[in-house]
Amino acid sequence: MVELTRSLRRTSGSVGSEANALPQGVIVTQKNPVQRNPWRWAGALLIALVIGLINLLVWRAFNPPLAAPDVPARIGGLAYNGFQRWDSPLTARFPDDAALKADLAQLAPLSQRLRTYSASELPNLPGLAAAQGFKLTAGVWLDKRLANNELELAAIITASRQHPVIERVIAGNETLLRDEMSLAELSAYLDRLRATLKVPVSTAEPWHVWLKHPELADHVDFITVHLLPYWEGLPVEQALDYALARYAEVRERFPGRKVVIGEIGWPSNGDRRAASEATPDNQALFVRQFLARASRLDLDYYLMEAVDQPWKHATEQAVGAHWGLLDADRQAKFAFTGPVQADPYWQGKAVLSSLLGGLALLPFLLAFAPMRLAGRLMFGLSLQAVASFFVLLAALPLAHYLRPLDMVFLILLVPALIMMGMILLVQIFEFAELYWPGSLQNQVTLQPLASDAPAPLVSIHLACCNEPPDMVIATIDSLLALDWPAFEIVIVDNNTSDTALWQPVEAHVAACLVAGVKAGLRFFHLPQWPGYKAGALNFALEQTDPRAAWIAVVDADYLVKTNWLRALGGYFSDPTIGVVQSPQAHRDWSQNTLSRMMNWEYDGFFRIGMHHRQERDAAIQHGTMTVIRASALRSVNGWETACVCEDSELGLRLVKQGLRLVYVDEVLGSGLVPTDFAAYQRQRRRWAQGAMQILRTHRQALFGRSRVSLSLAQRYHFVAGWLPWIGDGLHLLFSLAAILWTLGVLLAPETFGLPIALFVVPLAVFFVIRLLLTPLLYHRRVACSPSDVAGAALAGIGLSHSVARGVLAGLFSKYSVFTVTRKGIGNRSLPTTRAFNSVRDEAALLVGLVACIGALGLQPTNESDLARFGWMLALSLQALPYLAALLCASLPGEKNADACGQP
Repeated sequence: MVELTRSLRRTSGSVGSEANALPQGVIVTQKNPVQRNPWRWAGALLIALVIGLINLLVWRAFNPPLAAPDVPARIGGLAYNGFQRWDSPLTARFPDDAALKADLAQLAPLSQRLRTYSASELPNLPGLAAAQGFKLTAGVWLDKRLANNELELAAIITASRQHPVIERVIAGNETLLRDEMSLAELSAYLDRLRATLKVPVSTAEPWHVWLKHPELADHVDFITVHLLPYWEGLPVEQALDYALARYAEVRERFPGRKVVIGEIGWPSNGDRRAASEATPDNQALFVRQFLARASRLDLDYYLMEAVDQPWKHATEQAVGAHWGLLDADRQAKFAFTGPVQADPYWQGKAVLSSLLGGLALLPFLLAFAPMRLAGRLMFGLSLQAVASFFVLLAALPLAHYLRPLDMVFLILLVPALIMMGMILLVQIFEFAELYWPGSLQNQVTLQPLASDAPAPLVSIHLACCNEPPDMVIATIDSLLALDWPAFEIVIVDNNTSDTALWQPVEAHVAACLVAGVKAGLRFFHLPQWPGYKAGALNFALEQTDPRAAWIAVVDADYLVKTNWLRALGGYFSDPTIGVVQSPQAHRDWSQNTLSRMMNWEYDGFFRIGMHHRQERDAAIQHGTMTVIRASALRSVNGWETACVCEDSELGLRLVKQGLRLVYVDEVLGSGLVPTDFAAYQRQRRRWAQGAMQILRTHRQALFGRSRVSLSLAQRYHFVAGWLPWIGDGLHLLFSLAAILWTLGVLLAPETFGLPIALFVVPLAVFFVIRLLLTPLLYHRRVACSPSDVAGAALAGIGLSHSVARGVLAGLFSKYSVFTVTRKGIGNRSLPTTRAFNSVRDEAALLVGLVACIGALGLQPTNESDLARFGWMLALSLQALPYLAALLCASLPGEKNADACGQP
């Protein structure tokens, strides 16, 4: 706790103060203020307790006690299948006699009458039932397998002769409903059995089949009717009255005939069917209400069913597994007296989630006591919600009978859900700290060089590759106009083969020298040079005047303000500061829709993300408008040529040396946005790939034990800042998996089921919250209109696939290429037809997702509507980034006609 708090928030104060002016590597040990501030502990505990109480109340709200009639735990009859958790008649895996004997012993106190479904599958069951005092209505399974039908008939004839415990026989179970045979064929089997057996014979069908085929009654000794209002989409409040009304209708249609209810019940889990919800509380309500009515009406019935049968998932979807009074582990699902609970275990889950949430939240509340109360409450509630979700997720195997394929899906999905939870909390933390003014304690402003301080020599490095010469010349001219007494400009053009691009720049430099410019000005052309931009900057460092104290770096499209160096120079009086930088700003974007969207999307990071990082001395270094202490740059051997994000990588190495990076949010120069969406995509893909390279290369310093002086907060920001990009990578993988899974649902429904709500809901919540937080923060932190906020959001979402490709390449590929971003005069945007080439992947994924949505929409509307529509919604959300990419690609890019204008 002590180390965590000290790491997360450094002592704030004015930059350059005596407290900060310490030799590199010196670590200050001080008493933790948390330990000596009991009020901070009291406040943190109070907030944690309030949030924990809110969590308990929310759990209670979702699990209210429901009134139901108390009934004796004695049931007229039970439908019984003896298959255990992993048994199945579909795979010929049957329970042994020991398992059946244990079942019967457990069921005996509940009922003395059982109904079975097959005579040949469990031939020893009648004898075992007789030993426990049961009476059996024995089942005969009939279907299209003629040979198996004969086996069933032979088995029941033998069993009925050997076991007087069999008092009735039901031959065929919903045989006509499932269209297994014709009425005449079924009637023939029934007539054979009636002629052979000495006990009454019937067949079981739903009520409407008996009304449709009244002639079937001529071939049975009694009528067995199924009353399962769940399958008819009735709400549970109306279900029992409806079922009994259908029972009365059948009795009225067949006056004087005995009518037995062969199945009646309600499932405890599974897909919603119209207004029918399969939940534990609905099952308990229906069963207890029915038992109370059945006792008064003296009904002959078999409750559906004794024990859950997970194997039925293959034939009746998920709901088929959950009709039992006992679960597959033979545990009672509900009590026959007292209030009914939606989740019988909700109190334990609620307490556990509150404890987990409180333990995770307390360190945060102690460390971030200065944060505004609204921000702490928001983050605390979000953290508590995530804790509750993962408690539900951990209990998932207890509430659902997951098949091996489901377990594989769960094993693959859980790490992704954990990552999603982390990403969501990271973004909520950023929102909580930045949305409400007053939480930030370590923000900085311009700090000009003192009037009496000597101005050191500055070496300005300008790397370019295949850039429009007029754009580069405009940058050089803006640098020559700097208000600084001593500086040099080292221009390195590397790997440009077209002489029309680099020779005009060389000629301009020569003309400036002839004109007698005061600054040192040198131009180098390197036809073939390794290391991308980092290689060129390292070459520039080698050519740098050894007297230079600072190295300033700008991109080839930037026009700087004359006071750039002077406005920031005062920071370097503090020897612990290694880098001072101002934001990447842009110009000439206002008259083009796509350029406007890109500008505001960039701007969000510098108004939001960089302030969040600056708060804990964890600002990331960007590659332009940055001033570096020359000795620090040389001490770490310059720029890393193996990384395509050499700027961020250098910043991390400098921080590891104990130096600070300062971000001053004051525009001191402006560049150009990419010429079109394709260039925008390539730039972001490179950034994402470079970020993953950094995580791989510096994993020990960021994740493991390391001697480098990275605080916990700095580690957090370097990792958490890139988690949303990892989220884009997960989005791509999930989109592909979702398409494949949907194809499985459509083509092999017996194997693939629709994902349960616990999987689908967090995906939707994750996406929606990310969509909401960004516009709200933009509204508070970025000076743009609502339409510009929407445009920035569209542009950012449209980059998702490009970022995903960069993430996967950075994590799993050793191959990388530094792609120069097209900008400026001479770099015209691509024609629309060619521009769409850059979004071919997105178009293919969009088509695949839309096709899956359409195919699901064409499914019969009476099948698992809620689960199906929920999955269609999830697929729609997955498709949004790909649609956004196509929309952005359809917009023409900026011509950058004013690339040489003033900043």
